[in-house]
Amino acid sequence: MYAALWRILPGPWWVRVLILVVAVAVVLYGLFFWVFPWLSPIVDPQDATVG
Repeated sequence: MYAALWRILPGPWWVRVLILVVAVAVVLYGLFFWVFPWLSPIVDPQDATVG
């Protein structure tokens, strides 16, 4: 999967690395500012029981 992603990205290796770093940053931003706040009322870690 990663090799296929690496092959379809344009440019020399440093441009590919830059594109991947930006893509990972965008995904993490989306997770931290949209997905995790939406998910936090559903998953309450304080409501866990060990039995």
